[in-house]
Amino acid sequence: MSAPVPETLTRDTIVAFLGGIFDRRGDEEYLGEPVTMAEHMLQGATIAEQNGQDEIIIVSALLHDIGHFTSEFGTFSMEDTEDRFHEEAGAKVLEEFFPSVVTDCVRYHVAAKRYLCTARPEYFKRLSEASVHSLNLQGGPMNADEVAEFEKNPNLKEIIAVRYLDEAGKRADMDTPDFWHFAPMVQRIVDQHMSGET
Repeated sequence: MSAPVPETLTRDTIVAFLGGIFDRRGDEEYLGEPVTMAEHMLQGATIAEQNGQDEIIIVSALLHDIGHFTSEFGTFSMEDTEDRFHEEAGAKVLEEFFPSVVTDCVRYHVAAKRYLCTARPEYFKRLSEASVHSLNLQGGPMNADEVAEFEKNPNLKEIIAVRYLDEAGKRADMDTPDFWHFAPMVQRIVDQHMSGET
């Protein structure tokens, strides 16, 4: 069951809308991993913050899987036999309020997994069983033409950074702050973008 997206989201309500998703739906199972959906995204953001990464990376990691809640196709499971395109659903919700670097990190974090499995073959060893399953549904490792096209993205470095945080955020024993710890940061990114500063 996906979360309905209000038609009247604004720069003043988008952060509360996103926080409400974390509060209401964050305890849902995350794709057969040992963490919940919220724990997964919060872990990625927390690791980025602890590593001193830019706010744009922290916020992108925090929101990269938000489409699991807003996709009309519902959330992924290990029984799935086709992709649910959560990355596109998430990017569509965010693109009015966030700069392209954030929406690209959301829109292309699945493609980044496919890219890394080809461009950096050792990356495949990092993938969990659930991530390998979804990789197969998502088209498997990229071919040479797809790699060349993907590398043209001006936000490639940030997309890859968020992909590594995606894989890192699957620890059963990690304490993190909740969404509201990051909310002022999310609002700053929104305000900068909506004011034309990004």
